[in-house]
Amino acid sequence: MSLALRQRVVDWLDDNYHFGDTEALLAGDDEKSFLRNGILDSLGFVKLMLFLEDTFTVRIDRKDVRPENFDSLGKIVRYISVLPGYREPA
Repeated sequence: MSLALRQRVVDWLDDNYHFGDTEALLAGDDEKSFLRNGILDSLGFVKLMLFLEDTFTVRIDRKDVRPENFDSLGKIVRYISVLPGYREPA
């Protein structure tokens, strides 16, 4: 797992939704469902997709936007890190 990518997503969640509480909400479980646990709503997912594309120079195929790829921090990190064009954050 890319720890740098993970941290950038956590930082984005902190800055945009959870005011520094993302790690507490995850409680050590990177597979915790964002939807079922209220970590991110549908509008938040759209904003997150745009952030990921802009920040990591990737293109997210809209048909891949489904829970199997985006409903937890671990799923997001695994999906994004293998996309063509992905660059590890500095």
